[in-house]
Amino acid sequence: MAKSPKQYCNFCGRPDHEVGMLLTGMNGLICDECAKRAYEVVKESAPGKKSKTNFSLAQQELPRPKDIKAFLDQYVIGQDDAKRYLSVAVYNHYKRLMQNKSDDDVEIEKSNIIMVGPTGTGKTLLAKTIARLLKVPFTIVDATVLTEAGYVGEDIESLLTRLLQVADYKVEDAERGIVFIDEIDKIARKGDNPSITRDVSGEGVQQGLLKLLEGAVVNVPPQGGRKHPDQKMIPVDTKNILFICGGAFEGIEKKIAQRLNTQVVGYTASETNKKVDRNNLLQYISPQDLKAFGLIPEIIGRLPILTYLKPLDRTALRNILTEPKNSIIKQYVKMFEMDHVQLTFEDKVLDYIVDKAIEFKLGARGLRSITEDIMIEAMFEMPSSEEKELHVTLAYAKERIENIEYQ
Repeated sequence: MAKSPKQYCNFCGRPDHEVGMLLTGMNGLICDECAKRAYEVVKESAPGKKSKTNFSLAQQELPRPKDIKAFLDQYVIGQDDAKRYLSVAVYNHYKRLMQNKSDDDVEIEKSNIIMVGPTGTGKTLLAKTIARLLKVPFTIVDATVLTEAGYVGEDIESLLTRLLQVADYKVEDAERGIVFIDEIDKIARKGDNPSITRDVSGEGVQQGLLKLLEGAVVNVPPQGGRKHPDQKMIPVDTKNILFICGGAFEGIEKKIAQRLNTQVVGYTASETNKKVDRNNLLQYISPQDLKAFGLIPEIIGRLPILTYLKPLDRTALRNILTEPKNSIIKQYVKMFEMDHVQLTFEDKVLDYIVDKAIEFKLGARGLRSITEDIMIEAMFEMPSSEEKELHVTLAYAKERIENIEYQ
């Protein structure tokens, strides 16, 4: 019996007995290893060819500032000033992207924004909420992991890696996206005077951020920094990327108070001091306070829009518990509803949660942790129980919190 003729891969030339599988085409053969290698080459050379998200903009779909603020109002309680600044900044970013460069010589410059506010007042929540509405790539990155190039930590360019991922590696989409840099206050230099020593996670990082904020072509590692040193870099122009920064700036009230006390000298000093609201000094924040805190003047100049978030009072915290679309209480009611349990709360329980959050000084984040402490036992027991209703009383809530406090 005659042996069947040997078959060879038309790409690498290896015979069929040396490869796992030969795939037959119209006029040739390819082995499994060559097919795998070809797939990897195509993936590297044309990443994100088929985008999962449509980031195209149309004039009639352009959300107006009032529309953006109305959307934010559904999820975030209060902070009207910050919402207005954010809405206008995003709207102007859209208009800038849609500007016809051939019309005239007027070029609209981007206005990066910085938001200052105590922890738990809604800076990150505002950023996450507005991301749902946008038709441009949007990502949130943390400044605390950044260090100067060559030191342990993330390089500045890694901020744009996540933006590329959101845009499915389509560089054109990424180049008109929005980046929210959280915890920007953590890269402030340690003193108001320039340091002669290395401050690898402070002033050095601020210097590195300058080129991103002002607009430059940056080589971005598509898979992150140092883990893949041989990877092919992707050039990204940051000229049209809008940067929104947020930070708690813990202790900046002292800088504001010092400036307000020393600014006015003479007979009108006492009258001016009476007008100052000592309970909310952040409303008087100015760029020079950011400089005194430790941001370098060049960074401040590239973040021209400065706004603040008010500390949450008792009324705002009470509303946060129940009013937004994704309020904390609604989330727990939904979770119990999935187990066919009807969950209700006494009004006094909600007031008690707010009082504890104010006592612990944790802002809106405290509401979540306190509610979780109250509900953890019920969430453990109820799924295995036959009961279909749960009414949380003030006595039960106090008992749960007191048990945790004295453990």
